[in-house]
Amino acid sequence: MPIGANFAGAAYAYTTGDIYLDPELKIQNAQFDLQTIGLKYIRSFELLGKSARVDLTQPYQIGHWSGLLNGAPAKVDREGLADASVRFAVNLFGAPPLAGKEFAAYRAKADHETIVGMGLVLQLPTGQYYDDKLINLGNNRFAFRPQLGVVHNWGKWSAELTAQTWFFTDNNDFYNGKRLEQDPMYGADAHLIYTFRPGLWVSGSFGYAGGGTTTVNGASNNNDQNNIGWGLALGIPINRAVGVKLAYIGTRTEAQTGLDSDTFTCALSVMF
Repeated sequence: MPIGANFAGAAYAYTTGDIYLDPELKIQNAQFDLQTIGLKYIRSFELLGKSARVDLTQPYQIGHWSGLLNGAPAKVDREGLADASVRFAVNLFGAPPLAGKEFAAYRAKADHETIVGMGLVLQLPTGQYYDDKLINLGNNRFAFRPQLGVVHNWGKWSAELTAQTWFFTDNNDFYNGKRLEQDPMYGADAHLIYTFRPGLWVSGSFGYAGGGTTTVNGASNNNDQNNIGWGLALGIPINRAVGVKLAYIGTRTEAQTGLDSDTFTCALSVMF
């Protein structure tokens, strides 16, 4: 990204899927449909001679959950703000901090390039939350996600690999005053991207996430995550400052508890 640039974005995502819960909860055939409208702002800048950026994201969600509770049909709806997040990232190697014509000239010459960077995502407990409900849009806790990523560009191709770990603070108001703890989750995702021309690209992705056992009032739920995911995305330029992204993301759980989901996304971004 050129230094000193500002980006604003808006996205709509529709997610549908099946939820697999602990049999002790007496919930069967659980399904959900979730609509998400997200707003994002990005600012790029120079930090100690390196390229850096900060992202601010705020989602708003409308969800419907249904299933069988003790053998009887049950459903619940939620609508409101989800948890906001802040992300800071800096390039450690490659992609020098440039702006304007210098940035354009460098990108035109960088036929082969490797970039190494790190980031930190902070999820804030700002979403809608009811301490007497099991299903909420917010999580009522902080989450920290350090990331380490590598990108290699050659010609019109680009390969990316990111490793990350999620750390969670405790939710001390979980479902009628209980305390919810969660072990760290770890994951990695890889992307292969082909650029037809500036702004017009297509990508394929694959990822994995595991760990994250939860404990309620000191009793473990033995619900380690074991999820795989994949995706396809298409970037379409409208002009030099505006672009559209279309994407599909699928996830499947390989464990007894978890969820299978399909997400369809359309996003618009503007540079100013």
